[in-house]
Amino acid sequence: MLVGGVSFLDPAPAVFEAMLEGWATQQRARFLKADTIRARIDLVRRFASFTNQYPWQWQAAEAEEFIAGLRSGQRPVMVSTARGYQNALRLFLEYVTDARYAWPAVCQERFGDVPAQILHEWNTVAHTSEYEGRPGRRPLSYDEVQALLDAADARVDEIRSRRRKGAVAAMRDAALLKTVYAFGLRRREAWGLDVVDLRRNPRAADYGNCGALFVRFGKSSRGGQPKRRTVLTVPEMDWIVPVVHQWVSEVRPLFAPGSHPALWVTERRGRLSWRGINEAFEEARNAAGLPEELDLHSLRHSYVTHLIEFGYPEKFVQDQVGHSYASTTAIYTGVSDEYRNRLVQQSLRQRHADLWEPQQ
Repeated sequence: MLVGGVSFLDPAPAVFEAMLEGWATQQRARFLKADTIRARIDLVRRFASFTNQYPWQWQAAEAEEFIAGLRSGQRPVMVSTARGYQNALRLFLEYVTDARYAWPAVCQERFGDVPAQILHEWNTVAHTSEYEGRPGRRPLSYDEVQALLDAADARVDEIRSRRRKGAVAAMRDAALLKTVYAFGLRRREAWGLDVVDLRRNPRAADYGNCGALFVRFGKSSRGGQPKRRTVLTVPEMDWIVPVVHQWVSEVRPLFAPGSHPALWVTERRGRLSWRGINEAFEEARNAAGLPEELDLHSLRHSYVTHLIEFGYPEKFVQDQVGHSYASTTAIYTGVSDEYRNRLVQQSLRQRHADLWEPQQ
């Protein structure tokens, strides 16, 4: 990364920038996403600014103070965020301390010091729990889902009654939220849907082209391409069929999308943004009077939970939502007390069929 035979007036910042560029190149070779690389580079710069030193001068105490500072203030970082920061810094230091990249030799020659790995098991977050997200994020109950979707529909009538613009966009948002819930989609998955992703299921011909949904922008892992899967329309969610049919045949053409392939389009004939999807949920959530801790991803938690309560096997649910491991699906599940009591009653009936009499 350093140009040979060049004498820098200020070599320290030149070496540091070369380190960052080399690390970015290494990550691009692993096919990591550009956003991931950019976030990591920004974090290293942020840490360097915090310490006012260069990597070959960093000490373990400075990394500890950096993370400790992030835990204070009005918006302290979550455990998972802190771990992500620590992992990024540790990866950078693994790169600059690896002799195969020659940075230790360069630093020793120019500065008389070498970078060291300052993050280790004694000053990094231990992974003790499978779920470290916000405690407020949870599945919605059936009543809460109904209230949310009703609020989205009511917004259409409200805009029309006031004779304001935006009724068509509100209809889109309502159909979008219903689709996210009925198929258990992530935000990016809903964003990337095209009209051609609506598929027929020969085993459910009555659903037409809404018998299944082909998801092409599933969550990728370790620099891989987005994972693909087909989500089948389950009978308990068949109310989504007329919703999608109406959206595609009647409402979407009002946006005059032309040849644009996106399922969810805007007034400017473009694909609805991630921010627009978030705002659609937030407006419906606030109108329904639901807690602010709930976000769009809570609908995915709700989908998993409700499929389990409907009696679908865990493997089926896992495949529907595209989880690699059953343990991940289990984290999403938050079955109700009513469901668990029903299982207990079923077990009692099976074990004591001759004695069991249901309470009146």
